Amino acid sequence: MRYLLDANVLIDADRDYYPLRRVPEFWDWLLDVAAQGRVKVPVETFSEVTDGKGKLAEWAREHKAVLLEPTELDVEPVRRAVEDGYAPDLSDDELESLKADPFLVAYGLALAGEVSVVTTEHGKPTKQRANRHIPDVCNDLNVPCIDTFQLLRRLDFRTDWRDA
Repeated sequence: MRYLLDANVLIDADRDYYPLRRVPEFWDWLLDVAAQGRVKVPVETFSEVTDGKGKLAEWAREHKAVLLEPTELDVEPVRRAVEDGYAPDLSDDELESLKADPFLVAYGLALAGEVSVVTTEHGKPTKQRANRHIPDVCNDLNVPCIDTFQLLRRLDFRTDWRDA
């Protein structure tokens, strides 16, 4: 199983849990599992990280080759993610507000059985249209979706990971 990261996994980890300058072990581990092909970041979500300024954007740009998901998407899974996951008649403003979310779900559709989406978003099943959250869209489309802490448990993150 490969894990595809939403931009918020990296952003929230740096801001809230594992700041680059304070917990470099997390970031070294992430690069290691990315080099193994177990964790990747789709290009669409990657740009949400690298478009910013600061240490995280710099780190991501520096390690782009190892972090990026190599799969190129066809139009059909993106269309399905938008129309079946959010709504078939979204306005241009609604589509823009989704940012890279439908692409992340579309990778899950295109690579069914091979990947799981990872996000820090929490399900909010009552939300509709462009306000839907990734876990709910994934659930409706049968795309596996987990949060950061589930990923850490599944891949056995530990600060002594090199000794494991």
